[in-house]
Amino acid sequence: MKLIISGGGTGGHIFPAVAIANEVRRRHPDAEILFVGANGRMEMTRVPEAGYEIVGLDITGLQRSLSPQNLLFPIRLMRAVRKAGKLIDMFKPDAVVGVGGYASAPVLLAATSRGIPALIQEQNSYAGLVNKLLARRVQRICVAYEGMEEFFPADRLVLTGNPVRTEIADGQRAEALPFFGLDPARPVLLVIGGSLGARTLNQATAAALPRLQEAGVQLLWQTGKAYYPQAQEQAAPFAARNLQALEFVRRMDLAYAAADVVVSRAGALSVSELCLTGKPSILVPSPNVAEDHQTKNALALTRQDAALLVRDADAAATLYDQALALLQDPARQRQLAANIRALARPRATATIVDELEKLLPATVRS
Repeated sequence: MKLIISGGGTGGHIFPAVAIANEVRRRHPDAEILFVGANGRMEMTRVPEAGYEIVGLDITGLQRSLSPQNLLFPIRLMRAVRKAGKLIDMFKPDAVVGVGGYASAPVLLAATSRGIPALIQEQNSYAGLVNKLLARRVQRICVAYEGMEEFFPADRLVLTGNPVRTEIADGQRAEALPFFGLDPARPVLLVIGGSLGARTLNQATAAALPRLQEAGVQLLWQTGKAYYPQAQEQAAPFAARNLQALEFVRRMDLAYAAADVVVSRAGALSVSELCLTGKPSILVPSPNVAEDHQTKNALALTRQDAALLVRDADAAATLYDQALALLQDPARQRQLAANIRALARPRATATIVDELEKLLPATVRS
């Protein structure tokens, strides 16, 4: 089996792509898998760290504001499509998977023009531009939310959920608390702003450190690389009370296991992980994303009483009022946990690869 997986730009695209690749390799140990990303984006380092080869295209997205750079976009796209076509002609994949992001467009355009079967995976409840434009060229569209017929042809849709690391839910509190040096007698708040961090969450958390200390709350605060030096300095006076600033949390299974309540952005991957781990959550959608899709992700949960929502503009004033109130209300925590766990789709990755295999030639499937 030979497979190309294209896309990236953020962890929300990259981690699902790697999860799909891992499931393919589990079923087909001799599979040849090639990733195609955008030069200068995080997939160019994250994918090799996961053990896969990646080739970069010189492609960027359209700017949302009026910009002279947009005038060059058609030229860059055509060059990227030509390079993608050459890669496809050399590699000769049996199928192509697109996960969204800049690099998906040229790869899927080149592949479908050559009659190669293609599948796209849409992580969000509001479809991305690339996936919407390519929807009628591919054979299968795997989505994480119901009601996506608004964006895609209904006859190609499969509701699968988002591919996440299922081991994320395997962490045990008995291991997690000593791993982070936490006191089992005091509540734990986990704050995560996505793979790149989140300015609003970082600023609100820094301002709330004295309140958290006074309330006896312990904190695991993932800051992201850029904000970490400042956050480390801000948290240092509170270290004795287990208010910890962390640049990046590699053992997220243990972080989730330790947490009583989670404050998070509402990216598709984060939401899917919260469903799988069944954590009482307060979502603060980023306003700096296309079509405000994080708010739509959050609303998909809050409409089912599966999470709380604080708008980014209100976070400084109200986020920690709500977080402290929830930490002091075990009954509400149990209610939210039960409701969010009911939305989990733990077989998402396997279902996506099931759909992918249906597109392959019979000789490859066997």
